[in-house]
Amino acid sequence: MLQMDGTASIMEDLSPRKRKRDDGAAVVSDKQPKTDSSSESCLDEPVDLRSVQHEIIKYGSISLPAKHYDPDTTEPLSCGLQNLEELLAWKLSEANTFNVASVLRASRQPSYASNQPRTLVCHDMMGGYLDDRFIQGMEVEAPYVFYHWSLIDIFNYFSHQMVTIPPACWTNAAHKHGVLSLGTFITEWTDGAQMCEKFLADEESYRAVADKLVQISHYYGFDGWLVNIENVLSATAVKNMVLFLRYLTDQMHERVPGSVIVWYDSVLKDGSLKWQNELNIDNRVFFDACDGFFTNYNWTEQNLEHMKTLSFAQERQVDIFVGVDVFARSDVVGGKFETNKALDLLRKHGFSAAIFAPGWVYECNDKKEFRNNQDKFWGLLRDHLHVHRPSSLLPLVSSFCQGFGKSFYRNGQVELQNSWFNLSAQELQPFYHREELEGEGWLRTRGCPEGAWSGGSALLIEGVLPAGLPKICARIFALHVPLATRTFVSFVYQPSEGVSVSLELKMADAALCSHTKTKDITASSVVPAALKEDHELVKQFAQSCGVWRPDGWTRRCFELELSGCALRDICVNITRDGPAQDTQFNCRVGEIMVLDAESLLVSPRSMPNICVSDIVWQRGVGSSGDSSKDTTALTTTTSKLHLNATLQWNYPSQLARYFRIHWRRLRGPDPRVPPGPLAPVGRSYSSLFRVVDLAVPDPPALLELVVEPVTREGFSVPDTHWGRRLLSYTEGDNTGHK
Repeated sequence: MLQMDGTASIMEDLSPRKRKRDDGAAVVSDKQPKTDSSSESCLDEPVDLRSVQHEIIKYGSISLPAKHYDPDTTEPLSCGLQNLEELLAWKLSEANTFNVASVLRASRQPSYASNQPRTLVCHDMMGGYLDDRFIQGMEVEAPYVFYHWSLIDIFNYFSHQMVTIPPACWTNAAHKHGVLSLGTFITEWTDGAQMCEKFLADEESYRAVADKLVQISHYYGFDGWLVNIENVLSATAVKNMVLFLRYLTDQMHERVPGSVIVWYDSVLKDGSLKWQNELNIDNRVFFDACDGFFTNYNWTEQNLEHMKTLSFAQERQVDIFVGVDVFARSDVVGGKFETNKALDLLRKHGFSAAIFAPGWVYECNDKKEFRNNQDKFWGLLRDHLHVHRPSSLLPLVSSFCQGFGKSFYRNGQVELQNSWFNLSAQELQPFYHREELEGEGWLRTRGCPEGAWSGGSALLIEGVLPAGLPKICARIFALHVPLATRTFVSFVYQPSEGVSVSLELKMADAALCSHTKTKDITASSVVPAALKEDHELVKQFAQSCGVWRPDGWTRRCFELELSGCALRDICVNITRDGPAQDTQFNCRVGEIMVLDAESLLVSPRSMPNICVSDIVWQRGVGSSGDSSKDTTALTTTTSKLHLNATLQWNYPSQLARYFRIHWRRLRGPDPRVPPGPLAPVGRSYSSLFRVVDLAVPDPPALLELVVEPVTREGFSVPDTHWGRRLLSYTEGDNTGHK
């Protein structure tokens, strides 16, 4: 049964940091919050950087919906829907725009449609919506993350709310790697039975619920649902449940191409609640009505053997996901660090796997050892999982950021000195594995938060090069990426003493690279020579990168002239410099980029209008509200005016790695003080950003809000191409405020 023993009470302890206010009152603009349509019309207006948006400050209650925004800070939040009434009342006009996934699902080989056993991960952790509910990220030292995406096919976000909508960060991370992201539709216990009787009473009722689920999935950009009915159904309800499931599946396929509906093993065709631990004639009606079947966890090999004899399942065996409880509760095969025993049996019989709660490595073990335990767990499963190759077009870029870190880096320099967590920042992930070599030799790849190049972590390749081997090759990516006629490659790394490092690319004829079953193709290797610094492409690349100080990092650039080739593997060669003896080594890889050389000659795109909406003003104690930090600025013990506002813009997501948000004071409250410099506010991984708790000068004042695109390659964009908005504000009639 899909149930965890965690408690929802921890949610109270995870509330964001609260800022003390002098009077507890909030201040709101007298302009009404803009709807989606008004924001779109703003973005369609002609660009006029001189135009000023005027606001009058008035005290009042915060008008933003508490469901989507923290009631104290106005920070955007992810959440689900608690009951049937909330689901049926859901409207597109009231949806949470911040929780819309900004990344489309990438292509990969083999695709989900291939006829090989699949792997589903069901992420159920302490009730859900924990650190990950903060859409713009948060400061946290030891978050749970997942980064072994190349080994799985489906990621299901699970909670015990009736409708679980995956936080956008999880869908973004999954989609970057071509993985399906599923929400959860669940009913349980007595309340669940009552809800089922309501929405399964007739065709009109069940279609209304299915239509809402389709609309929600389509709007938020995820790929389907796990349907988990854990309560008894009446005769009418169970008959309509099959029709509901079929209708939901058909409508999802039509509205969200490539979507998947999976049924959980619970209710039988007669409406009774009896977990079968297998697919059989008593529950096949649900399997026939949807895309997949997720069995309960207390199966034996006898159950697997029985399912193989079912004639109705012969052509759909890979659609049967056999449940594996990593917590190993009750009588199960494997679990914990022996989960590989369950996978061994499942693959032996050709079934797909549903790995339930692999967050066990985080919840029940030392969180300081999370990366080591995570890598150990998935390393034990690796032989039973199929590796998927990203097959998108150029550019191919990764700094190996896992979506969290002790600091945030840009070009090898610390840009933010705080711990942070935001899975939307996760980049294409490499292989993480450990390999034993001859003698005392070994090789390991892992994420390393100490000294990254970009984001929060680098890739660390470490080990012992045995005396009998002059070099070793660490494969870090398996891909299928068609290459340009002139392909430019950049490689940033930091090796230890005693070894030399080179990049090896394995390629094949693109026409031969279609993936059939699990058979790979022959690829030829190229170890390109680095270009000199005065090469035309290197100079153009350096100009695009902007000023940077290497601090021990080495950047090598390469040019390949090709015809009809596809990149299949990226390897890093480690070669011993000295005599033949066991040699300990490490190499930190900061970034790999593979680009069409012609793209270096393309001018960056300018950003048009920025819209500012949903403004809320608050009074409280905070840091100086003047970006110039001059001596006339307010002291940190004085009551401050804080700006909270939504910024929105149009910029193709595929062209940007992220956006840097800045602000500066242009005028006020003292007209004698010159304008201040730009000061950082935050980063966004979509075309929206919520400014939260920004201390600004008292009115009257004029501010500038700025959005700076950082290109997919990490290039700086000229400030003439940034988006800007001027905001002036004055005090309103607040005679009722004390």
